Amino acid sequence: MTAPSSFPRPRISLRHLLLWPWAVTSPRKVAPPAVPTKEEDEAADSQLWMPPPFKIGDVRAAIPSHCWIKNPWRSLSYVLRDAVIVVALALAAARLDSWAFWPVYWIAQGTMFWAIFVLGHDCGHGSFSNSVWLNNLVGHLLHSSILVPYHGWRISHKTHHQNHGNVDKDESWYPLTEKVYRGMDSTSRKMRFTAPFPLLAFPVYLWYRSPGKEGSHFLPSSSLFHPNEKQDVAISTVCWSAMVLLLLFLAWVFGPLPVLKLYGVPNLVFIMWLDLVTYLHHHGHGQKLPWYRGKEWSYLRGGLTTLDRDYGWINNIHHDIGTHVIHHLFPQIPHYNLVEATRAAKHVLGSYYREPEKSSPLPFHLFAILLRSLRIDHFVSDEGDVVFYQTDPQLQGAWHHKSN
Repeated sequence: MTAPSSFPRPRISLRHLLLWPWAVTSPRKVAPPAVPTKEEDEAADSQLWMPPPFKIGDVRAAIPSHCWIKNPWRSLSYVLRDAVIVVALALAAARLDSWAFWPVYWIAQGTMFWAIFVLGHDCGHGSFSNSVWLNNLVGHLLHSSILVPYHGWRISHKTHHQNHGNVDKDESWYPLTEKVYRGMDSTSRKMRFTAPFPLLAFPVYLWYRSPGKEGSHFLPSSSLFHPNEKQDVAISTVCWSAMVLLLLFLAWVFGPLPVLKLYGVPNLVFIMWLDLVTYLHHHGHGQKLPWYRGKEWSYLRGGLTTLDRDYGWINNIHHDIGTHVIHHLFPQIPHYNLVEATRAAKHVLGSYYREPEKSSPLPFHLFAILLRSLRIDHFVSDEGDVVFYQTDPQLQGAWHHKSN
């Protein structure tokens, strides 16, 4: 069968390599659904790739009505809290200016940048408040401050939510097909599945999107956007550019090194947080989870393949983003009600909800889950409407050889 024109060329550029979490093209739909292999069946709970016995309305009805209420003052209080912490950390680091403290500052401030992103993420979903102008104002202030184009990201993230778990249509963190995977050279494969490269992809994705897909989050003319969205995208790009100019001005006044230490390194930590968290919300479960195509996909089935994660002390810091299943199904629910909403919906979800592994105060266990997933989650079949991640034995063997 001739490869569809949307497949990327076999030679993978460095830009494509860094984009790996989003790097996949839309394979041609083939029916009927593929039955898992013996190895996949041993690893997967067969119930989880069958249509659930409940409807999304049943899940919605189980969630208390007050969980849907958006309190703008409460949302703004989290913005104030995070802003105060960010300023306090920066002042402490500038005052101490000690290499004994800088690493602590970078991790702490990078985590706060990630928390700021999550609040802007709520603005993008409209769960921050019922006011569109307030959501957009706060969203621009928060995301521009950490070099994220608010509307450009908001629109593509909406596409991700609308098509979660769909190999053809999902926007982020969806798998390579086997044909695309086999077309990569061995070096590209190894780097694609070797930390820390997967944790550095987000900025390049913003600029160039995914291999096989055209567009940029900064260009109003991008195919990512509809004509009526172009003005919003242009405004966000201007805000992003203003932040870049501010950083350049500060570097000219105070020197590039202070700006790098106070802002640049924390921003890099934030990027790694974002890639780590978003990847693990869609990968790394102990049992293989399905990806769908065609008629087998539905909004509910796709949402049920997402995963909750426990981050220990970080749960409160990054606004309970680990309650990801209910968030994906109902992104309108404010983050401060997600824990209660999840608890209420569990009896409906039953075995389709997978309890997250409990974390110690700091979520170091997630690194082991990440590395395991990178070792075994390599590609999905080119055919079939229900597919599971498969492992390249040669690449897995290279991992074992390196660890020994």
